Amino acid sequence: MNIGAAAGASGVTAKMIRHYEAIGLLRPAPRRPNDYRDYGERDVHELRFIKRARRLGFSMDEIGALLMLWRDRARPSREVRRIAEAHVGDLQARIAEMQAMAKTLAQLVRACHGDDRPDCPILDDLALGGSENRVSE
Repeated sequence: MNIGAAAGASGVTAKMIRHYEAIGLLRPAPRRPNDYRDYGERDVHELRFIKRARRLGFSMDEIGALLMLWRDRARPSREVRRIAEAHVGDLQARIAEMQAMAKTLAQLVRACHGDDRPDCPILDDLALGGSENRVSE
């Protein structure tokens, strides 16, 4: 199938398919005599794998490692688990950071009068870089 059909079957845009080939995440598709790429079911399956891994937030490097492990049917699952556990830890750290940001911003919003006055603790905090002017509960 051509790149448009592969994109439709996988849910990955043609632009991203080309990008994945360019960075080596997806093996380059063989070319037809007219120089169009020719994708098969294996390629579509790998594109779906990549799409799902991206939706779970894995980095391109992690996806590359997972793809290599997935292609190797004799792989030990411990390596897959190690990558996934590390990713869970990264996600949990990012969630904690985002919760802290939301808490700080909520405190600043509560401190802001939101009226016609020019005074605004939100802008003051941003101007100071935040660390010097934390609003406490």
